[in-house]
Amino acid sequence: MKIADKNIKVVMVRQDMAAIPEYRLPDGYSNRFFLPGDERTWLRIQLEAESFETISRERFRKTFANGPDQLPDRQLFLLNPKGQAIGTATAWFNNNYHGESLGQVHWVALLPEYQGRGLSKPLLSSICSLLQELGHRKSYLITSTRKIAAINLYLHFGFQPYIRGPEDESVWNQLEHSLKYKIDKTEARKT
Repeated sequence: MKIADKNIKVVMVRQDMAAIPEYRLPDGYSNRFFLPGDERTWLRIQLEAESFETISRERFRKTFANGPDQLPDRQLFLLNPKGQAIGTATAWFNNNYHGESLGQVHWVALLPEYQGRGLSKPLLSSICSLLQELGHRKSYLITSTRKIAAINLYLHFGFQPYIRGPEDESVWNQLEHSLKYKIDKTEARKT
């Protein structure tokens, strides 16, 4: 079985949030921040987009428990030209990730029918810029070996593998052959 067929969690880090690649949304599309009731909007998008994770209201509450009052400043929804929410991403944080306070690109998702339309780059660009505006100088994210397109997107945005030991190194060595972008192993070991 190929590593890309397994659902192994991997961590990626961007050492410096400066010089974020800028991508604009296509005409008619826009972003808006979390509004009251958007827990249901987030849940709907995640349930349709995510096939490898268990998604529930309880998961939403636990995920954002350390700052639910911050969602209106940190969670974005991507809107189609009709004003319907079709994607989401959160500029979250972890005040003690292996001893560091880091920003976190969290729960990026697009409805399946909108994937492959050039919307992921502008959404990620917006979230990374928001992390920078919120004062985060370094950021991380967690994804899965099954999400090759997402890993390629994150590599394009300057995120590199967070290699903590031989297991991580083995996973990334196996993944490398499936990736469009090169892994900077020097950068990965710096983390």
